Amino acid sequence: MSSPIVTRRLLIASIAAATSTAVALPALAEGPKRLDVASTFSTQNFLGAGAVHLSEELETATGGAVSLRVHEPGDLVPPFEVFNSVSSGAIQAGWDWMGYWAGTVPITNLYGALPFGPTPEAFMSWMWADEGTELIQQAYDPYGVKVLPCFISPQETGGWYNQEINSPKDFDGLSVRISGLGAKVLNKLGASTQLVPGNEIYLALERGRVDATEFSVPQVDAAMGFDEVAEYYYFPGWHQSASWFSLLINQQVWDEYSDERKAQFETACRATLQWAMAEAPAEQMRTVKRLEEKGVKVKRFPDEVLTALQDAWVEVREEEMQSNPDFAKAYKSLMAHTQLITEWYELQALPEPKKVETTEGDS
Repeated sequence: MSSPIVTRRLLIASIAAATSTAVALPALAEGPKRLDVASTFSTQNFLGAGAVHLSEELETATGGAVSLRVHEPGDLVPPFEVFNSVSSGAIQAGWDWMGYWAGTVPITNLYGALPFGPTPEAFMSWMWADEGTELIQQAYDPYGVKVLPCFISPQETGGWYNQEINSPKDFDGLSVRISGLGAKVLNKLGASTQLVPGNEIYLALERGRVDATEFSVPQVDAAMGFDEVAEYYYFPGWHQSASWFSLLINQQVWDEYSDERKAQFETACRATLQWAMAEAPAEQMRTVKRLEEKGVKVKRFPDEVLTALQDAWVEVREEEMQSNPDFAKAYKSLMAHTQLITEWYELQALPEPKKVETTEGDS
């Protein structure tokens, strides 16, 4: 049996240990339980809905301990100020299309809208199984921004036009809403390009501020009502073979989370990416068919036009690689990874499957 003195010492030691643990608890805090997220897209369309889905996945991954409060465009800051606001700490987090920040971080042109680029599947593989995420994070580090690439959209459309495009000359003098490297390509063909925020595009088309616009995939474009103000819907989306969207978190806020919590964010991010890739492709064709039924003229750019666009892209690409070493490094890395995937599928290629009769209820 212990003596009273020993017992008393053990009691004091236990109290001290408990006090020490209690004092240490704030240092082990898991960061904010709810992050306010400024979205660059309405949560009512597929692009903004990605942030909402991410929040749901995050709550699942953390057992309800962390969630996102996704704010509509402009509620916290103007859409085109999201990156700088996250960087400065004015807001905790943002949901974006990466290409919006090309003026500040030029390499985001590659992630947001790469003309004649790889498929979403190949791009996703490079992002998460090669060095894609590492390279974009290195570019964001000087700005104090943590980036989680959580959403990829399918290849975009060629855009909405109020006149037919029958030859490369038809771009000369045309006013087009387009962003990123695609804008530089169209400039080579004589088009006048401008970047209009998503929520202003409808009016820009309606009032003739622009003659044509690209924005997103059919599912999103239809929700924006572009079929009401433009007659022709062109394919393919040569300027944007895949589009990355991401969760931006102020680095100091991110550092408040434990390693376990950070891993849960990544788990939720990858789950959202899988959701986007599974949901989107089939829905785009359903949407295209509905648009055609409404009278929209769905067309493909003539081969002559696509060849001219590709030739102009080669010029733009070389200019970018010479002026931007980070872009050159990322582009070479991406295309090398894509080549491996292409070779694999070529090696495994099978004859086209015979078509199966479908009924209306199958669609």
